[in-house]
Amino acid sequence: MAAPQIDQPRRRWLALAPVLVLAACSSAPPRRTSAPAYSRLSSEQASDIAIHALGLVGTPYRWGGNTPDGGFDCSGLIGYVYRSRTGLAPPRTVAQLNDFGFDVDQGELRSGDLVVFGGRRPTHAGIYVGQGRFVHAPSSGGTVRVDRLDGPYWSRQATAYRRP
Repeated sequence: MAAPQIDQPRRRWLALAPVLVLAACSSAPPRRTSAPAYSRLSSEQASDIAIHALGLVGTPYRWGGNTPDGGFDCSGLIGYVYRSRTGLAPPRTVAQLNDFGFDVDQGELRSGDLVVFGGRRPTHAGIYVGQGRFVHAPSSGGTVRVDRLDGPYWSRQATAYRRP
């Protein structure tokens, strides 16, 4: 039995059909890789985060700590404040906090944003509370305190600013 004859224009169309199908597949909407891991916080939530963090000043430092009764390390403080005020559960380590939310410029900081110190290998983090100040749990033997970003020590550190 002889193969059916296909005219030249139809043959071209059939040859292009698989290409058109693949092109249609690749034109699907792109995945949103630049979107923050969590939704943006309202200005009221951001303010509430800052106020709550300020209320924890004086709480003892404890490595691995994540409650007011047991003490805080820097990421434990951030996790506790965000969970209790917004229901968000930020990552537990400083390295993971460096990718939490999205970058903001220092000039765009608002209360509730995160400050992450150490550059490509982050070592410390805190919660920005406005007027160039942040709340953090600094080190063994210390307590949760407020420091200035432009202070002698912190101004020399590589700093990233994150907005969840």
